[in-house]
Amino acid sequence: MNHYPVLARIRLNPHHRAVHRDLRDATQMHRTVMRMAPDNLGNSPRLQAGLLYRLEETDTTSTLLVQGTHLDPALLPAAYGHAEIKDLAPMFSALRKGLPVRYRIVLNPAKRERLPQDQKNIRGKIIPLSGADADQWWLRRAADAGLNVHLLTPTNMAPIRPQGPQAPPMRHSLIRYDGTATVTDPGALAQAVLNGIGRGKPYGAGLLSLAPATTA
Repeated sequence: MNHYPVLARIRLNPHHRAVHRDLRDATQMHRTVMRMAPDNLGNSPRLQAGLLYRLEETDTTSTLLVQGTHLDPALLPAAYGHAEIKDLAPMFSALRKGLPVRYRIVLNPAKRERLPQDQKNIRGKIIPLSGADADQWWLRRAADAGLNVHLLTPTNMAPIRPQGPQAPPMRHSLIRYDGTATVTDPGALAQAVLNGIGRGKPYGAGLLSLAPATTA
């Protein structure tokens, strides 16, 4: 029997001090999101919980989407926001080859720097991608994930720089992609939704959202 995750849609309280803090600091946002996951998950709790999230903001609202297993919004700070839980099992069950879908994902497109041959034992820096290079990166990742992308609309997001003494010294350049695609490999696509795509998952990247698309 498959155990699919759920999706929590949390409309954030704009007057809450913890919300203000988390919107300023991606490291704090990650900690707050992790409060919804079960305890005692070992050394990689985010991975064990299958936890992915994305922040969606308009001029008037901020909504936090959190995907994972056994999420409990009651563990968030009191009055942090209004949460609704959606079972994702029907979405996974509906995936089939040839299905037209709409998608949304926030990504951290990047590549590792290639170093000269005399530095082959040293790992190059991670280089953020933008423009056409980022688009091609997403098209390749989408194909690997079982999606044939027909339309992509990129939106540059505010970059994320983790804060705190133990945070990695890396700036995450985020791009949101919206568009349409056709499912080519339902199994690969299910794994991509479950595991997320690309780097920066602890900071709001990688969550792939799907919805049926009309063919008319």
